[in-house]
Amino acid sequence: MDFATSTDPAVQRQLDRLAALSPGADILGLERITRLLERIGNPQLRLPPVLHVAGTNGKGSTCAFLRAAIEAAGRTTHVYSSPHLVRFNERIRLAGKLIDDATLATLLAEVLDAGGDIGASFFEVTTAAAFLAFARTPADACIVEVGLGGRLDATNVIPGPAVTAIAQLGIDHQSFLGDTLAQIAAEKAGIAKSGVPLVTMAYPADIADVVDRYAGTVAAPVIAEGQAWSYETRDDALYYRDAEGALVTPLPALAGAHQPANLALAIAALRHQRALAVPDAALSAAARTARWPARMQRLWPGPLTALLPAGAEIWLDGGHNANAAEAVSRAAAQIVGDRPLHLVLGMLENKDADAMIARFAPIARSLTAVPVPGHPHHSPGDLVARARRVGLASSEAPDIPAALLAIPREGAPLVLILGSLYLAGTALAANDELPD
Repeated sequence: MDFATSTDPAVQRQLDRLAALSPGADILGLERITRLLERIGNPQLRLPPVLHVAGTNGKGSTCAFLRAAIEAAGRTTHVYSSPHLVRFNERIRLAGKLIDDATLATLLAEVLDAGGDIGASFFEVTTAAAFLAFARTPADACIVEVGLGGRLDATNVIPGPAVTAIAQLGIDHQSFLGDTLAQIAAEKAGIAKSGVPLVTMAYPADIADVVDRYAGTVAAPVIAEGQAWSYETRDDALYYRDAEGALVTPLPALAGAHQPANLALAIAALRHQRALAVPDAALSAAARTARWPARMQRLWPGPLTALLPAGAEIWLDGGHNANAAEAVSRAAAQIVGDRPLHLVLGMLENKDADAMIARFAPIARSLTAVPVPGHPHHSPGDLVARARRVGLASSEAPDIPAALLAIPREGAPLVLILGSLYLAGTALAANDELPD
């Protein structure tokens, strides 16, 4: 279930209403969101050109590159993303700026007044409010990140996006999307629309076939990596190529060996849509300017970093499944060098803790387990037991500050806080580092 509080009393009143009226759990399906949108005038039909992005991992970073490229082209774009890290407002960006509290409170009240009896979920009400805001605020484009899956996600009511895209695929949210990669791929491919380019990364042949078959049922052209476009990294640059020609960009400023793939997907999506002109220079600029909090983010000096000795670093990542753990562990191994790496780990109870711990056990010196405030989570004791089973020294702490104080002081340690976007939000708030 989503979770939100606000320091603004007017916003908090609407969030309290939402908590009381919603079913209190994640639910998929388009019937409730369709009814809700009808009652507020179907704002999803009045949006600027939409770029709709799904994926297990990397969809948020892809959206960040899309936004950076569009803004580098001198255009404005709305962005809808989830979850938020610290403030609910982070989910709705209007023409480049986070929605302000007064506007947010008014929109939530309007949606709840119109459809409080429908039983819509937290995410469905938020989606309706976002679409209403986007329809009323001028912008050149609209970037919409899928919340969960694709086919039955509340965002999948946009009839004719400019382009759709699917980022990296992996096993996650099995209770909603299925236990196999093929089932999950079919759900993600459900964002495909007739005549709209569906841009994808390269997947194994059997998974690509699932995506192709679904796209074929709605007559959506598939623009797949390895067939319609390709990229490689060498000489500290990204080399992209498609039928329109080659493009060379800097490597992404976002840390991690997985980020060039997300940048390339964003480039492919923008070069295969025709609603919005984005020159190659803006695509190149996006590599340098895109920012996406809690994805291999180094924390700036603040209350949390002050708890460690001089020379120590704190990094933060919200990855919470096996594929994310693989990517983040590779990134951490590159950054840490010969310094000791210490983990602070908190995970929701429905996530695969063993897969996460196994990826980091070979490179980490220790693990300190913490709770994820406000959400059902693996108990710290459970995480400690799992870590010890694979030979990783571990302990538990009641919160992130206590965990940092327990980190050994030798060797200018590098600390990585990971396992949950909700935990990442807690860390950012504690370090006075609010996403903007």
